[in-house]
Amino acid sequence: QVTFVESGGGLVQPGGSLRLSCAPNGTLFSRYAWGWYRQAPGNQRELVAGIVTSGRTKYADSVKGRFIISRDNAQNTMSLQMNSLKPEDTAVYYCNAGLTIPTMDRYDYWGQGTQVTVSS
Repeated sequence: QVTFVESGGGLVQPGGSLRLSCAPNGTLFSRYAWGWYRQAPGNQRELVAGIVTSGRTKYADSVKGRFIISRDNAQNTMSLQMNSLKPEDTAVYYCNAGLTIPTMDRYDYWGQGTQVTVSS
């Protein structure tokens, strides 16, 4: 079973930045869309940002203008640059992949996630 391995989380003050990275621990269909999700305590997992092989991206309204998703198809990695972080960004962040951005959450490549905590 292929899963993603996420890294880069940590504790950061409001207004700060973090860069998350992830990669699958095996081979995935090369044309899959990839994406970052997050889940805060008591909340459902939500899509933060998605990216397809062409580079087209989609962001949740709550992170537009602050987060940047990128993907290196040659290196088989994906990153999420998070700027101007807010306490409400606190969550466990996960990577996943699927045929399209809207349907990625139906696929099960979830890793253990990486904790992001925004607090002063």
